Amino acid sequence: MLSFLKNIWFDAAALMLLFATVVVFAWTGNYIVLVAPFAFLYVMLVAVNWKTAYWIFLFTIPASIQINFAGDSMSITLPDQPIMWLFLFTFVLILARNPKLIPEWYWRDPLVLIVVLQFVWTIVAVIFSKMLLFSFKFLLVKTWLMVCFFIFPILIFREKKDFIRGFLLMLVPMLITVLVILVHHALLGFKFDKVQKAMSGLYYNHVDYSTVISMFLPLLLIAVPLTKGRNIFIRGGLIVTILIFLVGTWFAFARAAEIGLVFAIVVGIAIRLRFVNFIMPAIYAAIILAMCYLVPNNKYLEYRPDYNNTYMHKNFVDHLLSTFRGRDMSSMERVYRWVAGVRMSQDRPITGYGPRAFYYYYKPYAVTSFRTYVSRNTEKSTTHNYFLYMLVEQGWPAMILYAILVYAMFSKAQKIYHRFKDRFYRLVTIGLAMTLAVGFINNFFSELIETHKVAALFYIPLAMLVILDKKSKDEQASLAAGDTTQAAIT
Repeated sequence: MLSFLKNIWFDAAALMLLFATVVVFAWTGNYIVLVAPFAFLYVMLVAVNWKTAYWIFLFTIPASIQINFAGDSMSITLPDQPIMWLFLFTFVLILARNPKLIPEWYWRDPLVLIVVLQFVWTIVAVIFSKMLLFSFKFLLVKTWLMVCFFIFPILIFREKKDFIRGFLLMLVPMLITVLVILVHHALLGFKFDKVQKAMSGLYYNHVDYSTVISMFLPLLLIAVPLTKGRNIFIRGGLIVTILIFLVGTWFAFARAAEIGLVFAIVVGIAIRLRFVNFIMPAIYAAIILAMCYLVPNNKYLEYRPDYNNTYMHKNFVDHLLSTFRGRDMSSMERVYRWVAGVRMSQDRPITGYGPRAFYYYYKPYAVTSFRTYVSRNTEKSTTHNYFLYMLVEQGWPAMILYAILVYAMFSKAQKIYHRFKDRFYRLVTIGLAMTLAVGFINNFFSELIETHKVAALFYIPLAMLVILDKKSKDEQASLAAGDTTQAAIT
């Protein structure tokens, strides 16, 4: 009887929603209203089988579009952002019902510990923020990104088929977005100054787009040896897809994405040859030496640009050449903000100014001799370097934790790779490390980890490394137990 009443309630609610949707659409003519029945069905699916709902969620991420409203002062990405809110609520419910749902080994992992400390320090930075409302909004975004992309994967990716399914569910819609943008860009003549217009609302900007597709490329590359012996059409389709992504990366006209792919190859080789642990210390040492050279006696002022000869180019080749000559506007604007960020950090070194506060305080700290034509910063962008982004807005602890995280994730990948005997998991480990390597370079020149599409390709691979670490240890223990048994029999 109770089950019968529940079914009647569900049917009645569904019919009422359908009727209301038709009426509202007829009255307003707004097509977005037609999404309501599908949203209702998805909420019901989460309630019945949230794991299946999560797979669908992964499919929506690459294809989600940004919708601006309230005079472009607010925006939302559809459909993935409301789904993230739903999964945050779901996580609270399932954790309340079963506090031990997340295994203990997850919380003991060093990567997890670092990420948790980062989140805790973000809360501290928000408490002491000079822009509390903006910082609190940042914390909310960070929370649902962490839950959806760093915690839920632990509950989802259990077997090889799960890794393959997740890869395909993100590949298909991402490939479609790349094709759509390439076609749109082709209609605009593949012009350098038209790349932003070609985004079609699928990405915030060409930097976000180039970061996403360049981060996914290493996963495509490791899929080639994994499909060895498969149907020729599968391998052929995979190679064509790689070429499409390479073309998309080139015509995104973002230098960091291309440098990132080169760095990813270096990291992949370094992991195989067991010297990846030297890469990040070498990079950090180079940065420290550069600072020691440029800061004393304000020597960095010798490298200030010529305001009248620093501009944006309409040709990508000229854009690259001007970068090396110090006459590229976007590069010099980065230096303008980096200098301001370093000087800002001296006033609030521990907690920073608060997440999302850089724009409102940096200009008095900027050195006008590094000013460019875009220094008015009408788009309200920030430091264009994730290390400085952490330093200025969340203080030295946040920047140090991020630096440790980058080193730790590559170090862990190397350990996992050489611990595994399973070829599939070895190659997946290399692919994930290379994805994170591309992300590191892109974020060295931007701050994109808190954007939803890049966050997915940063935190999910991190979570997968945690999973693979456990799997590799289990495999090693199983092999050791087998050797012991065989020795006992002998």
